[in-house]
This record gives sequence, C-alpha cells and structure tokens, in this order.
Amino acid sequence: MIREAQLLRGIIFGDRNTDEYVYMPASEIGTDMPVYVYEKGGSRRDIDLAEALHLIRVRDLRPTIHPLFGKTSC
Repeated sequence: MIREAQLLRGIIFGDRNTDEYVYMPASEIGTDMPVYVYEKGGSRRDIDLAEALHLIRVRDLRPTIHPLFGKTSC
C-alpha cells in the first residue's frame, strides 16, 4: 500500500546503475485506471499497477532521481 501511494504521488522508483525506472506519468493523475511506465535502457513500455508493484519489489527499485524528470513525474 505504501508503494502504491508513493506511485500515485508521482514518486519515481528506479535504479540509476541499471537505468531502470517505474513511475506514473503526470498525465495519468486523476484517471480511474492509471497507466504506469517501465523504462529500461532506452526503451519504455506501459504497464498496469500490479506489474509496476511487482517490478519494484522483484528488482528492488527504490525512490530515486530520474535523469529527465528529477524526483517526481508530476
């Protein structure tokens, strides 16, 4: 629940060493079923909340600073 709330506030989870990031784009704020983004290397793909939480847990992603967005995606 904590990670879900952090994602909804725009906190970016990632690992700068592996260039991996999971976040909710600002354009998804207030939508009923927001889409999240998973970035790895130079690629991006849309994911749902369950997959975002799974990736954060399995890859041990932590709140971080994104090279383009900074600390939050909002």
